[in-house]
Amino acid sequence: MSKRINVILPDKTVAVLDRVTSKGNRSRFISRAVMHLVETEGKANLRERLKAEALANGERDLAIAAEWFPLEEEAARTFETSARPRKAGKPKRT
Repeated sequence: MSKRINVILPDKTVAVLDRVTSKGNRSRFISRAVMHLVETEGKANLRERLKAEALANGERDLAIAAEWFPLEEEAARTFETSARPRKAGKPKRT
């Protein structure tokens, strides 16, 4: 679905638009340009926000990782021990 809107553009912008597309394709061209700009700037903005968060929370994240590392190691050892095949023989009593 499309919607008709009125947009005021500077003369210079209209001149560029006239050079790169025909009058019958202006709407499609402007739509694609707007979508491209929003997507590009959105990705750049997201990258900047993620970078800022990583820098701001780096020390906290390292502290959390250091705190949980021994528990992760213990869980890995427990898993490795339980995953080993057992020797056939007498059934284990519980």
